[in-house]
Amino acid sequence: MIRDYKTISEIAGPLMLVKGVENVTYDELGEIELTNGERRQCKVLEINGSDAMVQLFDSAAGINLRDSKVRFLGKGIELAVSPDMLGRVFDGMGRPKDGGPEIIPEKRLDINGLPMNPAARDYPNEFIQTGISAIDGLNTLVRGQKLPIFSGSGLPHAELAAQIARQAKVRGGESNFAVVFAAIGITYEEADFFVSDFKRTGAIDRTVLFMNLANDPAVERISTPRMALTAAEYLAFERGMHVLVIMTDITNYAEALREISAARKEVPGRRGYPGYLYTDLATMYERAGRKRGYDGSITMIPILTMPEDDKTHPIPDLTGYITEGQIILSRDLYRKGITPPIDVLPSLSRLKDKGVGKGKTREDHSDTMNQLFAAYSSGKNSKELMAILGEAALTEMDLLYAKFADKFESEYISQGYNADRDVLETLDIGWKLLGMLPKSELKRIKDENIEKYYPKNDAE
Repeated sequence: MIRDYKTISEIAGPLMLVKGVENVTYDELGEIELTNGERRQCKVLEINGSDAMVQLFDSAAGINLRDSKVRFLGKGIELAVSPDMLGRVFDGMGRPKDGGPEIIPEKRLDINGLPMNPAARDYPNEFIQTGISAIDGLNTLVRGQKLPIFSGSGLPHAELAAQIARQAKVRGGESNFAVVFAAIGITYEEADFFVSDFKRTGAIDRTVLFMNLANDPAVERISTPRMALTAAEYLAFERGMHVLVIMTDITNYAEALREISAARKEVPGRRGYPGYLYTDLATMYERAGRKRGYDGSITMIPILTMPEDDKTHPIPDLTGYITEGQIILSRDLYRKGITPPIDVLPSLSRLKDKGVGKGKTREDHSDTMNQLFAAYSSGKNSKELMAILGEAALTEMDLLYAKFADKFESEYISQGYNADRDVLETLDIGWKLLGMLPKSELKRIKDENIEKYYPKNDAE
């Protein structure tokens, strides 16, 4: 039975203490009724005997301690789901934000979801084409994988996120592919960029957008990625779709978690973040994957800006432990005008070998990937030597590798934000660049692949 409580004893920032409550549970949704009839939502954060600590979704302004009423609704935060979600824009609480009608729900799902049984997981092994050579060719994304993008303040991760959302597809299964895009704590300008970009390119038709702006309450920031993942689980496991979830910016999510933890007077951990940051991030990231017996899958690309470009900061550090690799954006490449500025050497996709090869991409993919990495690394070393010792101190082969590194950056990595390269085109560009090197240097490629794909007209 739902009953009203007029026992609000204290309000501190986004938190409110309600005394004398009965049968109220953690994470339960509540409703505050003000004296003027206005209603605001809240969520139970903590229960101590008959005292409930609740978190406000809106401002505390106007709440009268004596006359305002609180009622607890006996359920957690739920998202109304339906196939009609595709092509729509919602706020961080799942309310339509595009001026369209309310969704007529097929069902309502708790946004915290259910953890995926490890024994029921299927191993990710199908290639997803993003149309971006630095990812498809060298750090391949696989269906069901969690592959974060580590960026820095001012780097073009928004443009990269929009490009992936527009271009990503499962080869041969395009019609059943959907994107769920969660924007967490972004500016109005960024939100407008994403919505207008998706509408301009038509990508909105297969996309569900959840937009949480920087001036929205911190608690909404906590629910936004969970709303997105709930929508993704519904589309993947009940509608059989291949869903790509892109979340930007996870750093804003962690900051909101820190803000709420401080308001609750919890003992801070590293850099002031709560000690349960790892667990909290894992409850989100681990909702991605493939399930045995289901056609659909959830592939996840969380994007985070590293404070001070520091990879050892708690947010990228913990994210790296939970996910299967990382794509790192480079400030040096950005300054050179390389777009997207993906630094392929420290980037890593731990499942890349599972998604490439005959029947998935092409039989030479794994070989060329290894050879391009090795050649680019040698070229970078040559350029460092050139800066220290001068060009005269380098051998002819060193100079060739240095030239290769420049060409690799300008022709392979750099492609702009509108070029959608097929993976076979990416592999051909790789071979064109490897044609700069004599065959004797291609020690990581099988002889039959060199015979078949090495450019014929170049000097050997």
